[in-house]
Amino acid sequence: MAEKSQVCSIWVGSETGILKGVSLAKKTAFNFCEINSLSRDQEVCALAWGDPQETEVLVGSVNATVKTFSTVKGIFTETRQCGDSAQGRFSGLAVTDGSLITCLESGQLRVWKEGSTDVVEINAGKNVCKMRQNASQPNKVATGGKENGLKVWDLERPDTPIFAAKNVRNDWLDLRVEEWVRDLAFIPDSEKIVTCTGLHQVRVYDPATPQRRPVLEAEFGEYPLTALSLPANQNSVVVGNTQGQIAILDLRKGLVRGCLKGLAGGVRGMQCHPSLPLVASCGLDRFMRVHSLEDRSLQYKVYLKSRLNCVLLSSRDLELGGDAAVAGEVEEVKEERAEEDEVWNSMETVEENANKRANEEEEDAENAEKTTKKKMKVAKK
Repeated sequence: MAEKSQVCSIWVGSETGILKGVSLAKKTAFNFCEINSLSRDQEVCALAWGDPQETEVLVGSVNATVKTFSTVKGIFTETRQCGDSAQGRFSGLAVTDGSLITCLESGQLRVWKEGSTDVVEINAGKNVCKMRQNASQPNKVATGGKENGLKVWDLERPDTPIFAAKNVRNDWLDLRVEEWVRDLAFIPDSEKIVTCTGLHQVRVYDPATPQRRPVLEAEFGEYPLTALSLPANQNSVVVGNTQGQIAILDLRKGLVRGCLKGLAGGVRGMQCHPSLPLVASCGLDRFMRVHSLEDRSLQYKVYLKSRLNCVLLSSRDLELGGDAAVAGEVEEVKEERAEEDEVWNSMETVEENANKRANEEEEDAENAEKTTKKKMKVAKK
């Protein structure tokens, strides 16, 4: 498995609890899991890198466990319990100074220090949909959710948030506007934060200014936005919604630059490459796709047989090929079929039903023959 994991450049988490690795160079996908112990409790809901060298992938499951997968060895090396599954699924994972940062939907934001039993706990409020870490300042994270506005926390001073967004003004009917942060990201080289909402809005906040309301607001479509990611070009953001629509928005004017086509289901996970103009997305249609942000063309897609929740992109070159879309899909399906064959071959053959069916067929044939003879006798009389 080590040879397979080392060539993978994209990692995808599925509803079935399988961690899937995709190699664009080899045009192949692999499953990394223990098939005999799979269950719905192991559904993957969050992925994150465990170290700057990207040799470890942190896999957050619905049962509140975080597994560490080694991309060098190709195996899971550690499993830790990080909360109670009754508190909801993970809304985010991160690492800072060797400590693990977890956040559950219930708002329990915890910092698990390595080699110590001390745990820093923060109550971020109920119904947290997303928690993100500031890449330039790892000790700062942001949270947001349904009726739970954007908050920025300093993990070194966890008592109160260093920034708490204020809801926008009432609408034209003087009715309160619902707060519903679905995803967020820190804009590099600035204090600004961009969010997307369940009311198809994209907002930009600037904690460096006295204003706590958005400094920019734009809308896309008519359906809830579910995911966003910032490309290498800092002047734009890529967002996706529940109808499988992905758009590129300009953060300077709030205008839609263009849309990415080819999706057939709601977007659940999305990430832009840190240096290349590429974005990877996954969702309910079971496909993982890679689009170009320059000409908005589909560069690669692969069918992974399970509904997908999250995607994690490697910072190295993805090595896209010209015929990747076709070859990758075919080779990936062959790989998964081979694993399915192993499962079927390991099952015991049941002979009882086959013998019973054969006996029943013989009895039916004998009864039919007797009935035919009786009819012939009656006809002669």
